[in-house]
Amino acid sequence: MTAEPIFVSDGAAYVPTELARSPWGPDSLHGGAPAALLARAIEGHEVDLPMLLARTTFEFLRPIPCAPLTVGVRTVRPGKKVQLVEATLAADDVEVCRATALRIRIADVVLPPGTPDEPVPPLPSSGEGVRTNPPEWGWRAFHSEGVEMHWLRGQFEEEGPALVWIRLPRPLVDDEAPSLTQRVMAAADFGNGVSRALPFGPVGGYLFINPDLTVYLHRPPSGEWICLDAHTYLSEAGTGLAESALSDEHGRLGRSVQALLIDALP
Repeated sequence: MTAEPIFVSDGAAYVPTELARSPWGPDSLHGGAPAALLARAIEGHEVDLPMLLARTTFEFLRPIPCAPLTVGVRTVRPGKKVQLVEATLAADDVEVCRATALRIRIADVVLPPGTPDEPVPPLPSSGEGVRTNPPEWGWRAFHSEGVEMHWLRGQFEEEGPALVWIRLPRPLVDDEAPSLTQRVMAAADFGNGVSRALPFGPVGGYLFINPDLTVYLHRPPSGEWICLDAHTYLSEAGTGLAESALSDEHGRLGRSVQALLIDALP
């Protein structure tokens, strides 16, 4: 039996399931779900040779609703080795998210011997230490049921830096397995949530929402699990930054960065 997907296609639209929802409220989407969906569009757009999404910047222009979404994609700068592609996400013809990707061709290049990679954090064994449901959450959501997590440092209930493996264990669209790059984008948006530096809650807590996400990859990803070594930095100006070193089963893979809007709740 196929696992419940994150999105269901309906003609030209993609309808989010409950598993795409945000921790900030049940009427909007977690950024990881639309990021993976836009990466899917960019990966398949006008490509005739293997390309790496070397840098992808997502701009969350407004809260993305739990409503049918349409995707548009176009080439901004064509090229044989380096390309710039833009994808957009719209709800009721209103643009809600935009992604700009720098694609670089993948080729075999022999490099001189270099320094060894950083050690890989221990991969999760079958079921051990994996949490799929953070406690006391009021609705089904992407962070609680859409993904699996294996924590090596930190927890959702704790403040401070985190080291966590994240896996998308279900289809992204219908019964379609997500690509490795789509898995990276789905995980990368968790940096500010897993490394939160402020209390989270409806009374006396804080909002630390990221209006953007930029993901750099220096090589193609491998495997289903993506590790985030995440840290959050705050400012009394009401702004902040979350950055995560990204790894897979072979070691360092890239980096993700999120600008943060910080508000104190009454």
